[in-house]
Amino acid sequence: MSQENVELLGRVADAYNRHDPDTYVALMDANVEITSRFIGPASYYGHGGVRTYLQGWWEAFPDLRVEIQEVRDLGHLLLFALRAHGHGSASAAPFEELAWITAKARDGKCIWWHAHAGKAQALEAAGLRE
Repeated sequence: MSQENVELLGRVADAYNRHDPDTYVALMDANVEITSRFIGPASYYGHGGVRTYLQGWWEAFPDLRVEIQEVRDLGHLLLFALRAHGHGSASAAPFEELAWITAKARDGKCIWWHAHAGKAQALEAAGLRE
């Protein structure tokens, strides 16, 4: 991975926080796979799947924002911590989660994005140990 891919991650987070699905989708490969821990089915595929993924999050948490906490460029993938916070649409209950993500990019677009149950699981998926 390169600095270009770390910057891609920042653009993805920015589009997410602006609730800009068109820009978010444009940053994803046409065959992207996103695996979620919380919203809908386990995995989403392609641009249509990305839009469904975003809609699920934004409907459940209309003010949800994400902040990148830590990024490790491992060469073959990115490992990063993403803090999400907002309020539930039905209850207004606060939501905050530190998610650990592994992602791959190619040609300036995200091709694979996987959310893990915690840091240890993400490190293991990346072939590392704490």
